[in-house]
Amino acid sequence: MKEKTEETVETLRERFQALHEFIPAAERALSREIWGYLVGGAETETTVARNRAALDALALRPRVLRDVSAVSAASAFLGHHLRLPVVLAPVGSLESFHAGAGAAVARAASQFGVPFLLSSVSKPSLEEAAKAAGEGPRIFQLYVRGDDSWIDDHVVRAIDAGYDAFCFTVDTALYSRRERDIANRFVKPWRANPDHEAMAFQAGLNWNHVRRFKERHAIPLMIKGIATAEDAALAAELGVEFIYVSNHGGRQLDHGLGAMAMLPEIVAAVRGRARIIVDGGFSRGTDIVKAIALGADLVGLGRLYCYGLAAAGAAGIVRVLELLEEEVRIALGLMGVSTLAELHPGFVAPAPAMAAPHVHSAFPLRDFRP
Repeated sequence: MKEKTEETVETLRERFQALHEFIPAAERALSREIWGYLVGGAETETTVARNRAALDALALRPRVLRDVSAVSAASAFLGHHLRLPVVLAPVGSLESFHAGAGAAVARAASQFGVPFLLSSVSKPSLEEAAKAAGEGPRIFQLYVRGDDSWIDDHVVRAIDAGYDAFCFTVDTALYSRRERDIANRFVKPWRANPDHEAMAFQAGLNWNHVRRFKERHAIPLMIKGIATAEDAALAAELGVEFIYVSNHGGRQLDHGLGAMAMLPEIVAAVRGRARIIVDGGFSRGTDIVKAIALGADLVGLGRLYCYGLAAAGAAGIVRVLELLEEEVRIALGLMGVSTLAELHPGFVAPAPAMAAPHVHSAFPLRDFRP
C-alpha cells in the first residue's frame, strides 16, 4: 500500500468536527474486504451488538450546582500522565488500514498522550513501533506461536525496547468464523497458509504460563480477554497487574455478554488487586464516563481509532482523540464533577436502550450529508 501524505491536525479540525464523520471517510479509503474485516464480528455478530446494547442500557445521573469551572479528563498509567483514560487497543493487520501501521498508531498515541498496545500480528516490529512512540507509554501484546523460550525471547525484546507492560490475549484459543470475511472471500495473509503447529501454542496457553511469567519476569503483565469474575479472581491471585475485560470486540465467541455487562462482576471480584481495562463497542465520551464510573481504570479503543487511521493516518487518530476528549470533558462537567476520580457507580443507572444496537449505533448521523 502506498503511504498517503498525511493532513495536519489543524486541517483535520476543519474536515472532521464530529466523530461520525470519520466513518464514511474510512469506508471510502478501504476496500470492501478490509472494511468488512474492520467492522465485522463472529457468526451472527450478536456479541458485537451486545457490546453496544450494554453501553446503551446505562443512563447517567447528573448532579448540579457544583463548581465545574475547571474540568480535567486526565488520568495516569504506570507513571505516565494521560490526557484521557484510554488505551489504543491491539489490532491485527494495522497495515491493512494505513501503510504507517503500528508506527503511525504509536506516533499518534505519543503525540496525544495515551498508551497504545501493539499486536504481535501487526507491522512493524515491536522495536520499530517503540522507536515511533518516543517517550510515550506502550505495551506489547503477544499471540503465542512458540514454547516457553520463544515467549521469554519476546519478553526480553519488549523490555529492551522500553515497553511498560506485556500482554497475553487469551480469548483466541481458536480462530472464529467471521462471516463477513467469509462472504467477501477475504483471508488475511497469515491465515492463507497457517502454521497449525505454531498456532497450537496459543490453544495450549493456560494459567501455568501466567504463573511462570510472574515468577520469571519483572515487567507488569496484562491479561486481555477476561470475561468472568472467576477468571478475574484467578488473575488477581496470581499477581497480574492489569486485567483487560474484553470479548475481542465481538470477533471471537458469538453470543457472549456485552463488555459493560461483564464489568461490574469483574470489578467486584478483583477487589482493587489489579487495574482494570475494558473495551468493546466504546465509541463516545459518555461511554468512557460510564466505564470509569463503574470501576474501570482505562478504556480500550479499537475500531474507533482505526477509522481515524484509515481516513488520515496518525493525524486522523489524534483528531479522533481530540474529539473524544471534548466529549468526555463536556460529559464530566454536565454531570457535576471536575475529575474522573469523582465518578462512582451512583452516577449510573439502568435504562432502556433507545436505538437498535449495532456496530455503528452510537453514530445516528453517520450517513448524514449536508
